[in-house]
This record gives sequence, structure tokens and C-alpha cells, in this order.
Amino acid sequence: MATDAHQTQTLPDGRPLPLLTGPERPMLESWLAFHRATLELKCRGLDDSQLRLASAEPSELTLLGLVQHLAEVERNWFQRVFAGLDVPTVYGGKVGDVSGGTTLVPERGLDEALANWRREIARGQELCAGRSLDDTGRITDGPMAGIEVSLRWILIHMIEEYARHNGHADIVRERIDGVTGA
Repeated sequence: MATDAHQTQTLPDGRPLPLLTGPERPMLESWLAFHRATLELKCRGLDDSQLRLASAEPSELTLLGLVQHLAEVERNWFQRVFAGLDVPTVYGGKVGDVSGGTTLVPERGLDEALANWRREIARGQELCAGRSLDDTGRITDGPMAGIEVSLRWILIHMIEEYARHNGHADIVRERIDGVTGA
């Protein structure tokens, strides 16, 4: 682990350790980075059939589907809501569809899904760079359509979204091969 408090410290599994002290923005961003890395860790070391396995019946949730869904979530909150961009979905579904991206296509594997997910993360980071936590966007659809939210709210929501889905990923992964933790 790094020793400089301003450098990113890492856990033995390579995930960035969230900041334990410091200003609000870097702390929020470090928690989001931690949760993003946790999702990726949950997929590590599995083959394509395992990534497509819905192992917690009766749910059809898969690890590959979670990666695809979170690419859609990244695009929605940072591009549509915060930046106000009119962009299509990543995987061609209906904008605002809560299942966004979870449909598995035989030709689409983890490498493509991770590349799409990373691209959405990078684009969101570009759009947020230099913006204040108090800057706002508007929710575009669903029961909260039209409500104004701050970048602070979006970051907190994204941390919650990843934490919840990482819990799902933990259960799915444990059912696949017994790997727990993280």
C-alpha cells in the first residue's frame, strides 16, 4: 500500500482503498472507484459460461448482465441526467428501462462489456471534471422525471447503486465457484 495520504492506496487485491479523510469530492470519487473496482473483481477469473450463469434462482441476474447494466447506469446518470445529453442506450434498449443492458447476447462477452463500461465511466468523468458538487442536472424519465439533482446526489446515488449490485454480484459469484468476500 502507498504511504502518501494524497496517493491512491490499494488493497492486496488491487482495488483502490477509499479515502478515509480529506475533502468531500475526492472522498466520494474514491468510494465510487472502489465499488467500480469491486464489480470488476467479482468477474475476474471466470469463463464466459460462468459469467452468463444465473446462479441465484429464480433470478435471471448474471455477472455479465450486471456489468452491462452498470454501463447503462453510468451513461444515464452522468450523460443524460447531469450533462443533459440526448444519448441512446449502450445496448439498444429503451431509454429509462430499469433492466437496461441485462439481456445477454451470445456474441457479446465480458471484454466487450467491460470496454463499454469503462468508456461510459471515462465519459462521465470528463463531463464532471471541473464541475461543482452543487451543479445540477435533471432526471429525464421515470417517476422522478424533471426533478433537479446535484452532482453530489448523483455521486452518492452511484455509490449506493454499485454497493447494492456488488452485493448481488457477491451472491452470484459465491454460487458459481464459492468465492466470497471483497
